[in-house]
Amino acid sequence: MTPPPGWYPDPHAPHLERWWDGTTWTEHRREPALPGPPVPVAADGTSGRARAIALTTAGAVLVAAIVTGAFVLREDDGGEGTGADVAATESITPTHAPTSEPPSPADTAPEPAADDPAVVEDQLNGITVPLLDGWVRPQYTVDDDILMTTDGTYDCPGDPGVCRHGLVTSRTVTDNDETSPEALAEADISEAADAAYDRDLIGKRPFGGIESHQLVKSGPVAVAGRAGYFVRWRVKTAEGPGGYVQSLAFQSSVGTEAPVIVRYVFDAGEDGPPLADMDRITQGIRSLSGTADGGVGSSIGPTG
Repeated sequence: MTPPPGWYPDPHAPHLERWWDGTTWTEHRREPALPGPPVPVAADGTSGRARAIALTTAGAVLVAAIVTGAFVLREDDGGEGTGADVAATESITPTHAPTSEPPSPADTAPEPAADDPAVVEDQLNGITVPLLDGWVRPQYTVDDDILMTTDGTYDCPGDPGVCRHGLVTSRTVTDNDETSPEALAEADISEAADAAYDRDLIGKRPFGGIESHQLVKSGPVAVAGRAGYFVRWRVKTAEGPGGYVQSLAFQSSVGTEAPVIVRYVFDAGEDGPPLADMDRITQGIRSLSGTADGGVGSSIGPTG
């Protein structure tokens, strides 16, 4: 059984207390609470508070001994320490009761890490993309560029096949020397629309083909601290309600910093995902380094 959430001696700094959320250590730390007013004396002549302090001190000594032992063993091996050493000390479970209420909900939450279950990691382009409610990681797809899809499938309204109500993909631009996000997004949107609603990879027309399109909006936007640009179309198809397609272009912050294009495909109608998810996903894109600002155009926001 794991201890309940509460403040316990920090395994790395026993003079401080660290919040245990019932499963793992968080990054919240504090100075130990100072003793309060006297409390009733127990039958054996010791106060309840004295007992609590004694137990807290004993727990801190025990945890400190374990941590010290781990570092001694590491030094005996003659190395600088490995990820396994850190994991071993981080996984130490507290053994005494909590001393106060959990941290205030007003505490600022850290940026999501790459292994956060609520984000999808794109290592090639050095970004993470938020995984919103109703979206899942790609399953049973043949396109390696797919980052996420809406949950579930349906029978395509045109040629036989299986369709999804929403799709988000990413790719690195390597076929030309263009670096302008605006030029890249404007050049990509037609191809993105055709791939989504005209013909699929094997030449079928799951929506009967595109009959017309209309520009919904376009403009500059900051993406993971970099200046980007997006173009959004409303597409009318021969079969089904049609949909919305968006091309978003920006420069990666890793490697050669080659331009990246993220495509959004959202079915229209009540079964399609909320159109606002396009902006929510764009605003939630982060660099794998964990930074979300500081690049060129970081003050630019989505346009109306």
